Amino acid sequence: MRDSTDTRSEKLQKVLADLGLGSRREMERWIEAGRVMVAGTPAHIGQRVGPDDEILVDGRPARRRRTAEVPARVLLYNKPVGEVCTRSDPEGRPTVFEHLPAASGGRWISIGRLDIATSGLLLLTNDGALANRMMHPSTGLDREYAVRVNGVLTEAQRRQLIEGIVDDGEHLAFSDLEYYNGRGTNHWYHVVLMEGKNREIRRLFESCRLMVSRLKRVRFGPVVLPSRVTRGHWVELSEDDVRSLYRLLKLPVPALSGGAGRKPGRDRKKSSVLIAYPEIAGP
Repeated sequence: MRDSTDTRSEKLQKVLADLGLGSRREMERWIEAGRVMVAGTPAHIGQRVGPDDEILVDGRPARRRRTAEVPARVLLYNKPVGEVCTRSDPEGRPTVFEHLPAASGGRWISIGRLDIATSGLLLLTNDGALANRMMHPSTGLDREYAVRVNGVLTEAQRRQLIEGIVDDGEHLAFSDLEYYNGRGTNHWYHVVLMEGKNREIRRLFESCRLMVSRLKRVRFGPVVLPSRVTRGHWVELSEDDVRSLYRLLKLPVPALSGGAGRKPGRDRKKSSVLIAYPEIAGP
């Protein structure tokens, strides 16, 4: 294995993510689980590898090639309730990956996750660098959700959820919270989170004794869920949107597929799914 002073070396989890095997965080979990070998020995988190190092994943060679050789693609999927965001599920539940097109030259990487009871906007890409940049807390991308609860917040409760609460030692807070509409016992709010801790939205409303009955993500950073993409269907971002997304994130614009924006059967439109978004600091 090459010495860490080799200027050509890169962190192992980045190399694996750039191959389209998953996000960097997912690759770190694979390394911790002992699924990755480098030069015949088990890999470790933070390990650096050079271009000549042999990498095995689950006993099979990881294909070493430049990310630029694989055109960058981004999918927007409207996830239904009941699907999980893992590639396979030991309980046999349906996964989001069952409904996606083939990812030529790699695998689809989920940019963040939605739990089984949450629907709405899920982004997927074949570029590990893009997935890592969008998920990393330092990037500062917020997430917007439509939430249905069984009641109405008082103004004091609304202010409290913006200021934040402490639950199980964690500080939870909405960065924005607005009433949308409702009648009877069903009322809708739109809320914005910066990171999205485990069950954060539900925990925040439960602190005010309101139960969440529906939860749908409608925006991830500058990407919005268009009404034309119905539940269980996907659309591929147009080349213009992919370029704009990379530029906003301060990432080098890669080669594109030449077919971005086309969706067989359901949606052949190339309408933009991006909105104006504040400036983002470079990596």
